[in-house]
Amino acid sequence: MISKDVLTASWDDIAPLRDPVFLIALRGWFDVSNAATAAIEWCVQERVVTIVGSIDPDPFFDFTHERPEVYLDEDEERQLRWPENDIYVARFPEGARDLVLLSGVEPHIHWSTFIDCIVDVAQGLKCSAVVSLGALADQVPHTRLPPVVGSTTNPDLARRLGLSQPQYQGPTGVIGVMQERFDRTGMPAVSLRVGVPHYLTNAQHPRSTAALLRHLEHVLGVPTNHGAIDADVRRWAVLHEEAVEDDAQTLAYVRMLEQQFDRRAEAAIPTGEDLAAEFEKFLREQD
Repeated sequence: MISKDVLTASWDDIAPLRDPVFLIALRGWFDVSNAATAAIEWCVQERVVTIVGSIDPDPFFDFTHERPEVYLDEDEERQLRWPENDIYVARFPEGARDLVLLSGVEPHIHWSTFIDCIVDVAQGLKCSAVVSLGALADQVPHTRLPPVVGSTTNPDLARRLGLSQPQYQGPTGVIGVMQERFDRTGMPAVSLRVGVPHYLTNAQHPRSTAALLRHLEHVLGVPTNHGAIDADVRRWAVLHEEAVEDDAQTLAYVRMLEQQFDRRAEAAIPTGEDLAAEFEKFLREQD
């Protein structure tokens, strides 16, 4: 199986994009509480997007685990909704660049072919870099804005943006394989991941999504609607408090996490506006 057999692409007729960056998040193991995929959805909320590609779900999923959904459409006709991996573009005339986006579902099998599709899209749309988003369960309190950790295998980009270079060895996921593939093709790739309180992973945690959006805005130089999510943050903060306040042991544990968090007191990567300038400079040098 090769990528052209499963990737439907239709970007030949669209106007050229302005210095596009490919932004990717996949629901699954690396997206606890859907915090990463939600960041992409918030980023393009109320913005016109154009679908330019779609990856056929059939070869990539075990449908006993990722089941299709039955729903009624506007005409009360029964329809099936399969796992979707649509690629779309969003233009940001008020920002530094346009974005190519994939907010999809992590495949179960045929990872290499799936990633071939993503590489084909990145190259076909002349993306200058790839940024992947993730969310993992972590020992962070739900009452604080969690830190965002960034990494890249490109030493120059790591130095300029204050990112780490991966030292991990062991089992990895689709995002890890994707990072390695982009490294081999010579396309700069950055991974941003945020922590989600491990004792609340069955609930939504928009505070983690907000943390990702703030960092994305600084790095990419595009508006991300991070202010619009504040109402969700406040609503879920109340629900989270209600979930722990009647359990003395959990409440004591949260207070301990708060003390540890406050001692560290800073995010893992900088948040200054100079991040976007350094990212721009790096991409110009690559061109």
